[in-house]
Amino acid sequence: MKNWADILKNITLLTQFGLSFITPLLVCLGVCWWLSSHMGVGGWVFIPGFFFGMGGSGMVAYKLYLSVITREKKNRKKQKVFFNKHS
Repeated sequence: MKNWADILKNITLLTQFGLSFITPLLVCLGVCWWLSSHMGVGGWVFIPGFFFGMGGSGMVAYKLYLSVITREKKNRKKQKVFFNKHS
């Protein structure tokens, strides 16, 4: 049963990361579409919108990387064996 809980936890984390990764890009492109259709801005606005969206997605990936590295450092500290603590 523990394996199923771990599998569901990992699937949930992967889904959350995927949504967090794609959302900034979709929001930026949606704003660009709105600007183009309602404000009469040219189609060129999609190019910077794409790059800003990819920048936001890159920040999400970087923050995830930092959290994983921090968690691994904490786990390594917990796994040390002291003279009176044997596992």
